[in-house]
Amino acid sequence: MAPHDQHEPSERDRWLVNRLRQAREAERAPARLRWRIEAERRGAKSHTRRRVPYAAAIAGALAGLALMLVLVLPTGTPTSPSVSQAAQLAARGPTDPAPRPDPAASRKLAAELQHVYFPNWSAVFGMPATGQRSDRLEGRPAVTVFYRWRGRRVAYTLVGAPALAQPDAPVTRRGGLDLRTFRVDGRRVVTWQRAGLTCVLSAARVPAVALRHWAAWRAPGVNG
Repeated sequence: MAPHDQHEPSERDRWLVNRLRQAREAERAPARLRWRIEAERRGAKSHTRRRVPYAAAIAGALAGLALMLVLVLPTGTPTSPSVSQAAQLAARGPTDPAPRPDPAASRKLAAELQHVYFPNWSAVFGMPATGQRSDRLEGRPAVTVFYRWRGRRVAYTLVGAPALAQPDAPVTRRGGLDLRTFRVDGRRVVTWQRAGLTCVLSAARVPAVALRHWAAWRAPGVNG
């Protein structure tokens, strides 16, 4: 008789394995635990169904609040134009002939806004005035004089008081002025304040150092 293989399960081992498999297939969770799981599943479904109407109610309440604010708060509050808007006026080009030099002061042009003059740069910088235009910028008067420098157009815009808020841009101190330099629509812009007005000097393909140099210039012996 062949010796018994110690790795082959005995008949008793096979019986125990079979009983464990049957017990695993037949055994179910206790009734109390099954009831709790089913109750939580039904509650989760009910919560999901309630969530949609609740969210819709919140959205409706917020819309009503927004409408109430529109009805209560004042409308038509005036807003201040920006320096960028003032610089964009130059892109429209001149509509009127260039102002002539002031007969009483050759370093000034016969054009001004609220007692602030436009400089005559023809003799000092070789920049003759070539045209001008007048606009309204959200209620403020705005006058622009155009100059020619090396075949390029330079625009000098004065915007009436009160002065516009200055942009968040690098500041250069020259001639007692805070000159702020930035770009808008492909144009380099230098802006500052003068006698309560906003001055905006802008041009395309013109160095910022040149714009700042012109901005800081003052006609000798001329006020305003």
